[in-house]
Amino acid sequence: MTGGTIVVLGTTGRNFAAGMSGGIAYVLDEHGDFGAYCNMSMIDLQPVLSEPEQAAKVSRDVWHQGLADEIVLKRMIENHARYTGSARAHEILESWNTYRLRFVKVFPKEYQRALVELAAAGRQAAA
Repeated sequence: MTGGTIVVLGTTGRNFAAGMSGGIAYVLDEHGDFGAYCNMSMIDLQPVLSEPEQAAKVSRDVWHQGLADEIVLKRMIENHARYTGSARAHEILESWNTYRLRFVKVFPKEYQRALVELAAAGRQAAA
């Protein structure tokens, strides 16, 4: 994956994120073992924080699409539920506060670096 945003509500195979240099994946990690299936050389795994938590802990320079992860993820699941009628998506939305804690954000190191560099260049241009 070199760009975009995906949400995985099911299981993944091994070597997930191999070659992932851009974009974000939000993966439902129901068993807490998703990291064992990842190629960790190019990515970091992070929790999906609530918007207030993210605002307090994470520089806005690295917010995907300029939005809190919780908002991006929830909107994507809401759209999936609306367009497909997915029972799984509805279940997740009905128990959002519980399920949000089970999601993992797959954040490529290169994408993080690029976001920081873009923000720094923007600050220099404004100065």
